Amino acid sequence: MNGKTIGVLMGGLSKEREVSLTTGREVMQAIRRLGLTAVEIDVTHDVWTQVKDAGIDLAFIALHGTYGEDGTIQGLLEYARIPYTGSGVLGSAVAYNKVTSKEVFMQNGIPTAAYQVVRKPERDAFQRHLDLPVVVKPSDQGSSLGVTIVREAEEFDAALELAFRYTEEVVVEQYIDGKLLAIGMHGEKPMPIVHIRPKSGFYDYESKYTKGKTEYICPAELSGIERETCQQVAIAVFRALKGRGFPRVDVILDDDGVPYVLEMNTIPGMTPTSLLPMAAKEGGMSFDDLVLEILKRATRDYMD
Repeated sequence: MNGKTIGVLMGGLSKEREVSLTTGREVMQAIRRLGLTAVEIDVTHDVWTQVKDAGIDLAFIALHGTYGEDGTIQGLLEYARIPYTGSGVLGSAVAYNKVTSKEVFMQNGIPTAAYQVVRKPERDAFQRHLDLPVVVKPSDQGSSLGVTIVREAEEFDAALELAFRYTEEVVVEQYIDGKLLAIGMHGEKPMPIVHIRPKSGFYDYESKYTKGKTEYICPAELSGIERETCQQVAIAVFRALKGRGFPRVDVILDDDGVPYVLEMNTIPGMTPTSLLPMAAKEGGMSFDDLVLEILKRATRDYMD
């Protein structure tokens, strides 16, 4: 990394801008503690000019949500021949869209909850076939934005209304009762598993980003068989979604020991309450070491 200028891309244009700024600033501090050269780039519509003028050799993508995780910024960096952290164009695009991800899971025999898709033009004619409770969520947002757990029929329309504020396509997914687990990946190697226990019972935006709102148990208290099953499904997801670098696979482990996959997050948060640094710490890797390894991995992956 010596002699290179690292651009930390943060902020951006999505609904997750504030979270992205927090992630980016934490990463910037780590890079500076490591004695490396970095520039902060608060991404705007003129991101190409920003990147070109900064003269960066490597991009640490700390952008969350649309234009950051969906393959668009990755495509721009590919054109510029600038190595970057996280998954590539195709892997990012497929993982970011929950409908496409679930189709890939089903094609590869990866457990995922039953679901229906509602598109805005078809909303009035939509018929729900899944029994309650269900989870209603945008197909292309993160940080639990626009997500509702619907337990009563009269709550369904309001849940759809909320989700459609963020997207043109909504997923109605069978609710799975079980342990919410996050499995960080170091390439194809699973990291210590984090058990997420929100005090409200729902891991919403507030529970994710407010200290004290959620209990995290790492390593998760699982049997050997449960741990192995979750790790193997995380590896399968990483491969199926063309993962790269340090993504995070989120699953719900039900009472029968089946890990139902929710998604793979290709750019996990790096905030004080984020899960990937928590897993890394349990595995003996400091925050700064994690940032350095993500950067090294980006260089290696790009060369591959």
